[in-house]
Amino acid sequence: MELTKIRNWSDDELKIEEVKASEQLFRIRFQAKLGQNEGVKKLRELRKDIARIKTVARERAIGIHGAAPVAVSAAPVKAKKTKKEAK
Repeated sequence: MELTKIRNWSDDELKIEEVKASEQLFRIRFQAKLGQNEGVKKLRELRKDIARIKTVARERAIGIHGAAPVAVSAAPVKAKKTKKEAK
């Protein structure tokens, strides 16, 4: 899945798709334990898709959308006086 497609989903769609992908991942892991090795590539894809979905959901929860957070100081900023103002 592409990240741009995931970002266009609503919050409800994100939850639904995460549940679907998690269930599918469980089934593929179960099949792998039974000796069916056909889903190895799909397993890797699903793990990455789930991570992408969770990342987008977390970005929305904390209010960022791909931009780096800006550090804000809690201390008030004092204006520096120039030499002329000090006299």
